Amino acid sequence: MYEPEYPKAIKNYDVAIVLGGFSGLNKRNNDIQFNRTSDRLFQTISLYRKGKIRKILIAGGNADLTDNQVKEADLVKVFLHQICIPDSDVFFENQSRNTIENAKFSRAIIDKYNPSAKVIVVTSAWHIPRAKLIFDRTLANKPDYLPTNYNGEVSKISFDDFVPEAGAMSSWDTLFKEWIGLAVDKIRS
Repeated sequence: MYEPEYPKAIKNYDVAIVLGGFSGLNKRNNDIQFNRTSDRLFQTISLYRKGKIRKILIAGGNADLTDNQVKEADLVKVFLHQICIPDSDVFFENQSRNTIENAKFSRAIIDKYNPSAKVIVVTSAWHIPRAKLIFDRTLANKPDYLPTNYNGEVSKISFDDFVPEAGAMSSWDTLFKEWIGLAVDKIRS
C-alpha cells in the first residue's frame, strides 16, 4: 500500500533523473556492480531507447562516511558509454550523498540545460514518497515520478500471504528506514 501505482502512460520528457544507490564498485574486477535496485537504471535506458526521454541525469555520488573515493555516477558513466549511449545525452551528478543533495545538485544541472525542462524522477517504488517530498520542493517545475523495482505484490491477497516468510523482515527494514528518512527530510528539506 505504501508504494505508488505504476503510471498508466509514460509521457515524453526532456530529462529523467535516475537516483543513485543501484550500483557500486566490484572490487574483484574494478568494474560496476549492480544491486537489487538497478531496475531504476534499466527502466530509464528502456524509455530512452523508446524515445520517451531526451536526456538522462545520473544522480549519485557516494554516501560512505569512510571510503568515498568511488562515485556511483562515474561508474555509471563508463557503463553507459560501453552500451553506446552518447555522452551528449547524459548528465552526471557525482557529489550527492543523499536524496536532498540529489535534488539540489540535479536542479543546478537542469537549470543550466533547460530551466523549463519536463522532468521525471526514476527511483524505487518504496522511495517515491520521500523523493517526491524533496524534489517537489527543490525543482522549479514539479516533476513526474516513475516507480521501479516494487517490493509489494500486485496480486490479490491469498493464503500464501499469511505463511511466515524469512525474507519479509528485510522488506520491513527498508520500509522503516524510508519512514524515518521521510520524517527527517520533512523537517530538514
